[in-house]
Amino acid sequence: MGIQSHRDLIVWQKAMELVTFVYEATNAFPKSELYGLTSQMRRSAVSIPSNIAEGRRRGSRKDFRNFLINAYGSGAELETQIEIAKRIQIAPDADYRHIDELLMECMRMLNKMISNLQPTS
Repeated sequence: MGIQSHRDLIVWQKAMELVTFVYEATNAFPKSELYGLTSQMRRSAVSIPSNIAEGRRRGSRKDFRNFLINAYGSGAELETQIEIAKRIQIAPDADYRHIDELLMECMRMLNKMISNLQPTS
């Protein structure tokens, strides 16, 4: 049957799961961080599946690859923001293991897809 839309991509499905876990984790952050780290982490997380979906709908391999690169960059932002949250202990009881695992899985998948869509010279 093949891939009909971005919804069929496992990386998009995993990224959507990641968004859910980031929202749940940031609910435990102090209200004073609503417009700071909470907002940044949520936007970075949402950007990953959003870029995958937009790139898939664009139609060309080149556009899809560029949007995957953007998604990968958003993943790197989220990785950094999670590390900041850990270091400043913004939510001391938070368990970031599942988020870390999902994010790394998405990053590996995105990296592989980007490599496979490398332009031929």
